[in-house]
Amino acid sequence: MHVVTDNDEQGHHTHADGTAHSHEHEHGSEHPHVHTNKKAVHDRLAKANGHLESVIRMIDDDRDCAEVLVQLAAVRSAINNAGKVLLQDHITECITEAVFNKDQQKITELNKAIEQFIK
Repeated sequence: MHVVTDNDEQGHHTHADGTAHSHEHEHGSEHPHVHTNKKAVHDRLAKANGHLESVIRMIDDDRDCAEVLVQLAAVRSAINNAGKVLLQDHITECITEAVFNKDQQKITELNKAIEQFIK
C-alpha cells in the first residue's frame, strides 16, 4: 500500500515512493492525475494506433481476411494490455487512497469502469 507522506489543502500529495498526484475534492474542481506508468500506457496506445492504421491499409489493399483478423487480434490485445497497466496504476495509487479515506464514490466509479472495460 502506498502511504501518503504529504498532502495539501488543494489535494496535491506525494506518496512515500515519490509518486505525486491530485484528486477531485468536494469543491468540484478536477486536479490532474499523474500516474507512474503514464508514459508506458501512452506508448502502448500509440503503438496500437500505428498497428491499427496498418490493418486499415491491409483492408484497403484487399489482403487475406485471415491475415487481417490475426492483426486485429494483436491490436485488441495491445489495447487491452494498456488498459490493464492503467487499471493497475489506478488501483495502486488512487483506490488505495480511496480506501484509506473511506471514499466509497471512487470505489463505485472503479467498479463501473471495470464493468465497461471487461465487456
